[in-house]
Amino acid sequence: MDKLVYTAATGMRAHMASQAAIANNMANASTIGFRADRTVFDRIDLKGDGTQFETRRPTSEEVIDADRRVGTVQQTGRPLDIAINGNDDWLAVQAGDGAEAYTRRGDLMVAPSGVLQTGDGFIVQGGSGPITIPPYDSLSIAADGTISIVPKGGDPKAPQQVDKMKLVSTKGSTTLKGMDNLLRVRGGGTLPDNMDARVTAGAVEGSNVNITETLVDMIENQRSYEVQANLLKSAKDMDEGGTSLMRMPS
Repeated sequence: MDKLVYTAATGMRAHMASQAAIANNMANASTIGFRADRTVFDRIDLKGDGTQFETRRPTSEEVIDADRRVGTVQQTGRPLDIAINGNDDWLAVQAGDGAEAYTRRGDLMVAPSGVLQTGDGFIVQGGSGPITIPPYDSLSIAADGTISIVPKGGDPKAPQQVDKMKLVSTKGSTTLKGMDNLLRVRGGGTLPDNMDARVTAGAVEGSNVNITETLVDMIENQRSYEVQANLLKSAKDMDEGGTSLMRMPS
């Protein structure tokens, strides 16, 4: 009986986590560069001498996986906007904890301090650290991520190179998506600069969330949750039935 209750409760907990991921996807259906969250329920790690198994839930900072499909590219004409061309290529940024992480969000902006950052406030990384943009009259971003400006009062025919954005590839590496929508290398570490990565200036990649698929997933998840809840109720009824048989007649 305890195993039946544990099975039902574990299933309900897993479906609650899935529902949270689905809700997060729906909330970010219009977020630039967002990759949809994915969850799986059969996460089992083999340990020890090969005879024991340990199940582990994802931590609050970790999502099981992200949908790696590319979102729709939208032309904006804004010089600071970029869309990363390769499906496996990502832009390096400085996460909230100071570590290097990766994003597909390309709506860049220059902070009052001159630091280049994404639309959600993460600092863009260059070849030697955070990129700082001096005051400029015009700015352009090349296909390889090189940023050039015409300084204030400078010669428009003589643009100056400021820095090159760090673009990386996730091929051959195990990466995890965090709750902050950033990708990180599992176990820590950083990815090397991918010299073949290319970007399209004046465009951004939209969210890859498919609302129709997400609504279907939500309905299926709710029905599966109901099945687990009914299983828990059945376990309770069976337990009460067994208890009543053991009662001494008065």
